[in-house]
Parts: sequence; structure tokens; C-alpha cells
Amino acid sequence: MSVPQTGPRPGTQSRRKRSAAHFTARWGPSASVITVRGELDAANADELANYVQRCLSFSRWLILDLRGVEFIGTAGFSALHRLNVVCSGEDAEWTMVASHAVTRLLRICDPDGILPVTSSVTESIRVAANAEPRHLLQLIPQSR
Repeated sequence: MSVPQTGPRPGTQSRRKRSAAHFTARWGPSASVITVRGELDAANADELANYVQRCLSFSRWLILDLRGVEFIGTAGFSALHRLNVVCSGEDAEWTMVASHAVTRLLRICDPDGILPVTSSVTESIRVAANAEPRHLLQLIPQSR
């Protein structure tokens, strides 16, 4: 099942700047797919994090397709970690499909596998389409 493109949303059109990365977003019934191509480093990692964060207003399930990322620096990892924190705070789900470069960085910076990774966009869409709403753990009992 593919995610049909429903057109650009305000503030989230494709972007190509002097940075060496290119981001695009597609919206479908079960998830948004954000595709990243090029290099993620200190020059554009915050731009990616902000772009993805804006996309959260259009979808509660995000799939970050990083298969086209040829290089990712530690600032790129920080952006992925920030995305994880933001999605958790927004009660949104997300996953990424990693390139070889991203997988190599995750082995070093995320050895416990905290960040969500799937093997393909197709698998991610299937998971999103079949996902049950998640229930958060209640740490503080409600007063009666």
C-alpha cells in the first residue's frame, strides 16, 4: 500500500537550500512520509527537526524515510533524538527507515535501540495502518 500525496501543506513544501539536504512530505490516510535525501549535519539538522515538527500538525503517525541520506553527523542524531522527545510529548508515533550511513551512526549513538527503526516504508505504513491508539502509563494516580 502506498501513501498517496495529497499536496503540499502550508509551511511544509519541499525545501532545497544551500544545505546539502532535501526534505519532502507526503500525506496519506494512516501516516505522513517525510523523505530526506543528501547529508544531515550541523548546517541543516535543526531545519529537519523543525520541518518534521511542523508536519506533526497534519498527522499523528510520521515515517521518516532516511534511505537517501548519504551522511549523517552527530547533529543529525541530535535531531532524531529531539524528534523522539517531541513525538512522545505530542502523543504521536514515528519510525524511521535508515540508510547505511544512518544505521552506522545509530550503532554508535543509540546502541540500545531506543529510536524506532523499521526495515521499509511499506512495513512502516502497514504498522501505522494497524496501530492501536497507545495508552500512556499513569505515574501519578488521579484524585478521587
